[in-house]
Amino acid sequence: MKGHPDVVDYLKQLLRGELSARDQYFIHSRRYEDMGLKALYARIDHEMEEETQHADALLRRILFLEGDPDMRPEPFVAGKTVEDMLQRDLEVEYRVRANLAKGMALCEQHGDFVSREMLLTQLQDTEEDHAHWLEQQLGLIQRLGIENYLLTKLDGKVGD
Repeated sequence: MKGHPDVVDYLKQLLRGELSARDQYFIHSRRYEDMGLKALYARIDHEMEEETQHADALLRRILFLEGDPDMRPEPFVAGKTVEDMLQRDLEVEYRVRANLAKGMALCEQHGDFVSREMLLTQLQDTEEDHAHWLEQQLGLIQRLGIENYLLTKLDGKVGD
């Protein structure tokens, strides 16, 4: 099925963003692991997997619409400290949220409601899971201080 060129091009842009988010979460999760912060490692590794699923859905949709996917992640700068990594991840989620909202509007404009629904699902995941959790973590650091916060992240429970 031939998709509208503007929609396909925008989906390709979103794909590059998801690949970038995946790669950023990848390096951050491994940094947390190296620091011995098992809970942060587990959570961010989980986020990396979800970003991979988002990228997969976009890739499949682009192919279905007879587009030619661009698999080059957008450039990013990885964080070095826990607070910096969390902040950079939150900035990525805010950017993804804005891009998904624009993509939904574009899909509506061109009558591609299947793509719009896919983007809505990703937007809900971005807002209700990823961004919300990152905002909580940065708030905890502000209230507890970084040292006390880090003590809570030594064991490996994913939901923390």
